Amino acid sequence: RYIDHRHADPDAVDKVAYLTFDVGYENGQVARVLDSLREEQVKGAFFILGHVVNSCPELVRRMADEGHMVCNHTFTHKNMVGQPPEVLAEELARLERACQEQTGVTLSPYFRPPEGRFDRAMLETVSDLGYTTIFWSFAYADWDNQKQPDPAAAKKRILDNIHNGAVILLHPTSATNAAILRDVLRELKAMGYRFGSLDELTGGEGS
Repeated sequence: RYIDHRHADPDAVDKVAYLTFDVGYENGQVARVLDSLREEQVKGAFFILGHVVNSCPELVRRMADEGHMVCNHTFTHKNMVGQPPEVLAEELARLERACQEQTGVTLSPYFRPPEGRFDRAMLETVSDLGYTTIFWSFAYADWDNQKQPDPAAAKKRILDNIHNGAVILLHPTSATNAAILRDVLRELKAMGYRFGSLDELTGGEGS
């Protein structure tokens, strides 16, 4: 994506990172993550599942109200590789309906496949349905609540792997992520990073 620097400092580099979160439920940590994002005035994209819509509609409303994108991670988190197009279409539509009915929130047109598993047919079906598939350039083992990484080591790993244009995947149910996110955001800002939207990343509307 072309960025016009003609009126900017020629020595300056526009460093941008994109924050994305995969969330299927609330365990007290997601709200903490949202608190950190609000305090640091940073926006992200939350790829949600049906369970969080049905069990915590107020959490999904909060995401949207605070300026975050709410995106489609399917309703059930079932592996979609090899599934007929109509099965994938129903998974996406089911989440769309539930989100609209339970929260009044319309999903942003971005999709992340469960477990990151994909094939060409799935990507084509998703595109035909009006979605853009979003993967990531950084993720780490943060999803097991019984085996959480050390906060200092996790923070170092994120910061050591940052790069311009990074699409960061975090699980907001992680106690480690909830504990370190505020510091990570502040350090990234100190390194000269800003946080972009998926519309900007993809050249979509609103960029």
